[in-house]
Amino acid sequence: MIDRIRSSPEWRFLAVFPQAARGLSRGWWSFIAVRGLLPPAFAIATGVLIGAVQRHAGLAVPLAVVGGVFVAMNALGPVHGTVGSLLGARSGAWLHDRLMAATIEPPGLAHLERADLGDELARAREFDQGIVAPPLEAALPYIANGFSEIWAGLASAVLLATYRWWAALALAAAWTATHRLLKDSAMWRIFDAEGVVGQRRHVDYAYRLAVESPGAKEVRLFGLSDWMVERFTRLRRTLADLLYHERRLRSRGLSWSLLVIGAGNVLVFGSLARGAMNGTLPLVRLVVYAQAAIGVASLGFGEFDWWFRGSAQPIPRLLDLGRKMQEAGLVATGTRRADGLPSREIRFEHVRFTYPTTGVTVLEGFDLAIPAGSSLAIVGPNGAGKTTLAKLLCRLYDPQDGSVQVDGIDIRTLDIDAWRSRIAAVFQDFVRYELPLRDNVAPHGAPEDEVTRALERAGAADLAPNDTILSRAYEGGTDLSGGQWQRIALARALCAVQTGAGVVLLDEPTAQLDVRGEAEIFDRILDATKAVTTILISHRFSTVRHADRICVLEHGRVVELGSHEELIALNQRYRTMFDLQASRFYEEEEEVLEA
Repeated sequence: MIDRIRSSPEWRFLAVFPQAARGLSRGWWSFIAVRGLLPPAFAIATGVLIGAVQRHAGLAVPLAVVGGVFVAMNALGPVHGTVGSLLGARSGAWLHDRLMAATIEPPGLAHLERADLGDELARAREFDQGIVAPPLEAALPYIANGFSEIWAGLASAVLLATYRWWAALALAAAWTATHRLLKDSAMWRIFDAEGVVGQRRHVDYAYRLAVESPGAKEVRLFGLSDWMVERFTRLRRTLADLLYHERRLRSRGLSWSLLVIGAGNVLVFGSLARGAMNGTLPLVRLVVYAQAAIGVASLGFGEFDWWFRGSAQPIPRLLDLGRKMQEAGLVATGTRRADGLPSREIRFEHVRFTYPTTGVTVLEGFDLAIPAGSSLAIVGPNGAGKTTLAKLLCRLYDPQDGSVQVDGIDIRTLDIDAWRSRIAAVFQDFVRYELPLRDNVAPHGAPEDEVTRALERAGAADLAPNDTILSRAYEGGTDLSGGQWQRIALARALCAVQTGAGVVLLDEPTAQLDVRGEAEIFDRILDATKAVTTILISHRFSTVRHADRICVLEHGRVVELGSHEELIALNQRYRTMFDLQASRFYEEEEEVLEA
């Protein structure tokens, strides 16, 4: 029983508070303890006042006590609410830190590419989004009220037991039973129902599609406004129908609850009435016990279940997510330094790799040597394993068999951060930071002249001043075209080379530039990275021809390797692909000239 309680979402939710803010947590619980005793204290004080009236005794002290308790009952609530808001904000921040750590700390990438963990992450993020429950900052004051009321209900039951033990037991059992009878009608259960969850996702997407900027141009251009409004309205109405159905379905215990509560109250208040009528229960005691009987009602199912249990449900998912993601994204680190690597070569030796999420083997017995200080272009059809090579080199994944070596050293024995500091990579889906241009080029910081030099080498010297925020969402900010953003990403890699990186990895980095723009950029990169090892993954042969060597990859194996001239003379796979792409380019160029 104890283990089951400790593993429950509610217990684990409460255990967050002292970890997030120990002092605030103690204060929060202290207020609950005091507030819970005030209602029975008020009942007793009222009885004392009535007794004083009956005896014609002095009323100053009894009135002062009644007034003091009454003021405390009303004044402590707002103060407690403020403490609860602060505790909720601190707890929410602590949980957000845990959520970020769960996604950021694993050194690999598998945990972010697994569908099951993606669902877990989506559900864990709901804890502070007001979906299954309000944000913690708003919920904690109401949860505090709920705990105070329950404690007051227990204290009232103890007071009522001084009248008749069975009366306290009957009312406490009746009101507590509602938690069992009405548990399925809790709002968090309704919103968490299987059909409702899926429909909420559709409604949320329809809403974002309508109000967020990425689709704004097409909505107006194609006259989709009425269609989008109608679609959102239809989906939202369906969600409302599902919620109504779930509420009706889950409210069947209401009749039983009313019956149980009614029977308990009839029994107890009937006994109090009989005692008052036959003179065995004086007025003073009648007033005290009647108020105590009313106070026991605080034990019943109510809004507390929505605030408390709803807020608690995502917490175990969130707390367990770090362990699950750490296991999935684990890439062990070595201890060897990576200074000056590579000085001779990078070698893929008998590498076999299968993505754990799909079970598809991408590389099988893959071998490739890349001399240090040279440039290598990798080409091949989609799914051939080009990007997988980049991920293995960056140690976002490790091969199931074989090894990636640098100067004869398995990179798994290197300190992972030290090795990654030797790599400057630009991926096709590079990050566009809504930060100043300077921070986009050198997120870790770099001398101003190094930032400017990297921008010049990437052909991005005149885009904007270095302190300009690259987003129009901020005052004084600006926006860039796709090609300009790619030049910024390349400048980021070049800045890393200037500050010590020894390998440049470019995975389709200039897809949004035209052929001439891409060739110009790659020429700039080759000129700026003559002393380092450069690996380019691209589908444009007009660019890759400038590399020292070209690797043609198919079905996870090297099928051709050599310079552009050597592969053209070989007249096999590379020549076929090159001629096919060149013919399309010439046709497009002729169409432009004719126009």
